[in-house]
Amino acid sequence: MAKPLTPSHTTTEPGEQLPEEVLALIFRHLPLRDRAAAARVCRAWATAATSSTVWQDTSISCDYEGESMLSPYLSTCLDHVHNLRLECDPSRKPSRRAATELLMALASRTPGLRGLCLECRGEKPLFDAGRDILEAVQAICKAARELRHLDLRRLPFTLDDALVLQAARGCPELRSLFLDNPTLVDNVGPDSILTLLKACPHLCALGLHQASLSRAVLEALAAPDRAPFALLALRCACPEDARVTPPPDEAWQALSRRHPGMAVELELEPALPAESVMSILQPAVPVVALRLNLSGDTVGPVRFAASHYAATLRALEVRASASAEMNAALEELAARCSGLREIHCFCVVSPSVLSAFRAHCPRLRSYTLKLKREPHPWRPTLLP
Repeated sequence: MAKPLTPSHTTTEPGEQLPEEVLALIFRHLPLRDRAAAARVCRAWATAATSSTVWQDTSISCDYEGESMLSPYLSTCLDHVHNLRLECDPSRKPSRRAATELLMALASRTPGLRGLCLECRGEKPLFDAGRDILEAVQAICKAARELRHLDLRRLPFTLDDALVLQAARGCPELRSLFLDNPTLVDNVGPDSILTLLKACPHLCALGLHQASLSRAVLEALAAPDRAPFALLALRCACPEDARVTPPPDEAWQALSRRHPGMAVELELEPALPAESVMSILQPAVPVVALRLNLSGDTVGPVRFAASHYAATLRALEVRASASAEMNAALEELAARCSGLREIHCFCVVSPSVLSAFRAHCPRLRSYTLKLKREPHPWRPTLLP
C-alpha cells in the first residue's frame, strides 16, 4: 500500500513562484501607488519592485492628495530612474508641490538621469510664471550631467535664456531639447541657442519658437564639424515670432545640403498675421509636418505647401472653415504630395477631396476628412 503524502510545513511566499525578472516586467507597468503596495507584500516582491528594470523608464503622475511623493519606497528607487515622464496639474497645489519636490530630490542626488519629459495638464493659473517648477528644471540641468533628452513642450510657462544657458553648462551630452511650448511670450534669444549648440555638439533634435531662430543658428547647425542633425521643430504662435525676420532661403539650402535627412516640423498659430505666415513658409525649408491653425487665410498656405513641400511633406493638419476654395487646395495638395502619410482637416470637405487623397497618396495611413458635420472630438480613420 502506498504511503500517503504528507503536506509540507514550509510556506512559499507569493512572489517566489515567479522569477524576479518576470515580476519586474509586471511591476514596471503599475502606477506608483501600486508599485509601493507590491513592495510591501513580501521580500521577493520588494526586491523586484525596487529593481532598476522597473524604474529605468517610468511615468509618474503627481495627483496624489494627502500622500507625500517622496515616500521611503520612492526615495529608494530614485537612483534607478533613467528616463522619467512626469505629469502634474499646476492649478492644484498638492500636485504642483509633489512635482517640484520630486524634481528637486532627483537633482540633489545627482542621478544618472538620461531623459526628462514634463507634462502639465489642467488649467494654468492666471499670471503664474511657474517659477517653482522652472527652478526645479534648472536644478536638474545643473546636476544631471548625463541628461540627453529634455522635453518641455507641455509646460505652459514662459521659458527663458537662463534655463537654456544652464542646460548648455550642465548637460554636455544633450541630444534633444524641446522648448516649443504653448506660451504667448518667447524669452529665449538666438544667442542662447548658439551657446547651447557650441556646448552640446551631439544635439540632433531641437524644438524652438520662431523668434529663437536666426541665420547664425542655421549656420551653426550647418558647420562642417557638426554631428548629423535630424529634427528642427518650429512653433510660430507669439508676437515675437511675427516680428522676427526669418532666415533667408540660402541658409536653409546650406543646412539641407549639410544634413540631407533633416526634417522640419512647422506649427503656425492664430496670432500670426497673414504677411508673417507667408514669410515663414519659405520654399527651401524641408517641411515634413505642417500644422496650420490660423485665424486668417488658410487656403494660401495649403497651396504653398502643395507647390513647395511636395517632396518632403508627410503630415498635414489644417484647422479652417469649409469652402470650395479649401476643397480645391486640398485636392491640389493630394495630387502633388504623393508621399503624404497623414492628413487631418478639421472642417467638412467634399467627397472629391477624400477620393483625391485615397487615389494619389498610396502611403496614407491616417486621415481626418469628414464629409458631414459630426460631434467633436473627430476621430481619425486608420488605414491598414
